[in-house]
Amino acid sequence: QVQPVESGGGLVPAGWPLRLSCAASGFPDSRYCLGWFRQAPGTEREGVAVISPGGGMTNYADDVEGRFTISRDNTKNTVDLQMNTQKREDAAMYYCAASDCRGSTDNVRRMRRADFRYWGQGTQVTVSS
Repeated sequence: QVQPVESGGGLVPAGWPLRLSCAASGFPDSRYCLGWFRQAPGTEREGVAVISPGGGMTNYADDVEGRFTISRDNTKNTVDLQMNTQKREDAAMYYCAASDCRGSTDNVRRMRRADFRYWGQGTQVTVSS
């Protein structure tokens, strides 16, 4: 059974970096795309960044492009999200998710919540002014 577990959330001043990590056990890395989504109070859960099974393809939300970097280590079954230059609007609950990409890059390009079947419990990120 695929079970992502997030870590690394916390309180960070605006402009500072923060790194989130996710350990996702129980899945064959050759098939699964991994992604980070976030949800602020009163909003829909939205895609932040997604990475292909081999790590060769990534996709980012427009408002994090250039500030956030997603990476994965298939030897450790982990996926990280390096968040630089944090803004107050980045504050949210961040979720790690896994999707069986079945050899396609569609799920990376779409970065759609409905394509991701396995979800972690989330880790809270708070950004202070």
